[in-house]
Amino acid sequence: MSLKKSISRNSIIPILLILGSSANAQQAFHNFGSLQFHSEASVGFHLNLIDDGFFVNNRGLTGFYSDSRLTISGNSNPVFNDLEIFADNGLQLETWVGVTNNANFISGNILTEKNTLNNYLNFINDAFFTGTGDENHINGYAGASNKSLITFPVGEGNRIRHLTVTSNSVNSLVRCAYFFEDPNAPISLSEFFDTDIVATDDLQISNFEFWTLEGSEPSVVTLTWDSQSNISLLAESTENVMVVGWNRESNQWESLGNTGVNGNLNNGSITSNTFLPSDYEIITLGGTDELLEPFSVLELDNYFLTPNGDGVNDFLLIEGIETVPNNILNIYNRYGVLVYSKLNYANEFNGRSNRNAVISRNSGLSAGVYFYVLTVNDTREKFQGYLYISDSQ
Repeated sequence: MSLKKSISRNSIIPILLILGSSANAQQAFHNFGSLQFHSEASVGFHLNLIDDGFFVNNRGLTGFYSDSRLTISGNSNPVFNDLEIFADNGLQLETWVGVTNNANFISGNILTEKNTLNNYLNFINDAFFTGTGDENHINGYAGASNKSLITFPVGEGNRIRHLTVTSNSVNSLVRCAYFFEDPNAPISLSEFFDTDIVATDDLQISNFEFWTLEGSEPSVVTLTWDSQSNISLLAESTENVMVVGWNRESNQWESLGNTGVNGNLNNGSITSNTFLPSDYEIITLGGTDELLEPFSVLELDNYFLTPNGDGVNDFLLIEGIETVPNNILNIYNRYGVLVYSKLNYANEFNGRSNRNAVISRNSGLSAGVYFYVLTVNDTREKFQGYLYISDSQ
């Protein structure tokens, strides 16, 4: 760790520098006691931070700078005044971390696991952010405390996908994450949200992306979209686009309304009616338009796989798949359990599941008959058939 200015002239800092057990292991700065930076401090971490002490009420600037991925972990939750991120391979949060003034994204993303709400960057009171964009955002969960209005700089990969929450009252805590995943078969979550189960027959649901939003105050949200959102598959015009949510109680998709739209079908934003975020598991973009044709269901070939690495029938090769890149492949076992899902499938399936809930994910799926559905969005067609996996793996 480099100290650009003194932390405090009279402070005794109980910190232990922990070295990894191997020559290549990354060093860590381990706080066991009470640590506080004063208003003129400017502190740069070039290694991981483990906080098992008291590291709040900080002033000044705290930065994380490295060409490698850095991690903040520990049993406590550090709270910084100004936070600066210059970590090309990301700053991983394995606990929640607070910021009370400015989170400045210079280079790299803040990363959190998406299957837990416990790790997030928390914007506290009047905190804000600068420097965010497609290459610099929060890939995972962001939170906000004591706010009635917050725009979350969440995204995935090289896409920022802002979500703005405007609440009737101050939120003690509201959290949000963005998923560039099919809600029918999300990779990061154990639940699935069937886009065919809708409150009204004319409701169309995006199968490209969704957001989670945890909050207890009545709110309106503003969602954004870009060309990869494929809004034209949901509606003929922006007037027919709406925010939709998966109701926790009724287990179906419902319209959350449209009180204002900006932009066009390639790039834009939409604001919902007032709703209670805690009533909905996830939210996304939807549409309603009687001019949209329903999906046609067609039978496709049955396939035989022997994924043993001999170069013969090792992969599910669907002829012509390269001509329909805007597709989704789902594979189910005989019990109807989703075992594989891939957005923009390009002949990668080799008998291994990519679903977290599948026990045999690493060793390969067991021999037997499976059912697959290939959805081609551009032509509004669904191709289905059977797949047999041999045990000669």
